[in-house]
Amino acid sequence: MTVAAHPPWTPSDAVGAALHVLRMSGTFYCSSDLRGPWGLRLPETPGCLWFHVVTSGTATIVVGDEVVTLSPSDVVLLPRGEGHEMRSTDPPPRSPASNVLTLPHTWYGERYATITYGGDGAPTTMICGAVRLEHPMAERLVALMPDVVHVPVSPLTARLHDTLRLIALEVEETRPGGEAVITRLADVLVVQMLRAWLSDDPSARTGWLGALADPDIGRALALVHADPAHEWTVAGLARELALSRSTFAARFTALVGEPVMAYVTRWRMLVAHDRLRAGDTTVAAVAGAMGYRSEAAFSRAFRRVVGTSPGSVRPRARDEVELLGA
Repeated sequence: MTVAAHPPWTPSDAVGAALHVLRMSGTFYCSSDLRGPWGLRLPETPGCLWFHVVTSGTATIVVGDEVVTLSPSDVVLLPRGEGHEMRSTDPPPRSPASNVLTLPHTWYGERYATITYGGDGAPTTMICGAVRLEHPMAERLVALMPDVVHVPVSPLTARLHDTLRLIALEVEETRPGGEAVITRLADVLVVQMLRAWLSDDPSARTGWLGALADPDIGRALALVHADPAHEWTVAGLARELALSRSTFAARFTALVGEPVMAYVTRWRMLVAHDRLRAGDTTVAAVAGAMGYRSEAAFSRAFRRVVGTSPGSVRPRARDEVELLGA
């Protein structure tokens, strides 16, 4: 058997690379068995992505002034963890929305639970969850998404059924290791949802996201993302794409929204911030890993892009600040 030296989505498929590097940390997953009339209030969860999939029945989701009605296999993503309400589609009078955190849960581990709630009306079942995306590309992706992403059922989202069926089997059987399987399958659900949105929504083909999908500029972005420490230049990237320097620079700025080298520096600092936040390295080591021969030059660039010193990002530095009461 021949093993490919590189995954097939790099460097030609920058969108695939964006999905490949999503690093998710599950905060909460829940399977809900609901009967109308019912209403649930979900609190704001900063830094997390909420997702909801209706597996049977219907539901209405209210986020600020936006109201979305979901049918089976419809998906809603709230990329920035906005607080919101979910309700049955029964006609009024409706029951008041209850805080989901105060309802009785049946827990199958630290992060997975089931809820049974509501009256004696029409049934609805849902898979819901909140996940934290912990990679610079994921943060950049989420920042460009609208407040509410509704992905109706389509040939692509129909594939979610296979994942949902596997989750349902784990819930029913409650076998050892079920929580680990369920949470990982839920992570797969999130990737499938993001892929569906990237594929189906015209707004996902503009700006930086549109640049990822562009055959030339997307490949340039993938090269930078894959090796941020490389001594990239405008001329060097242009040669990789067999484009003239001026044509490449103009197209890059038009699609990405900033010049080539400004983006290269910004990406390096995003990756550096991610590594420093993990806490298992030093500023000097990260500076070297990002291609900087001088820690001082790296620190200047980091402060210019991020707005704070690299040392203040490390967990030990944050703990010391908290101990001092700052």
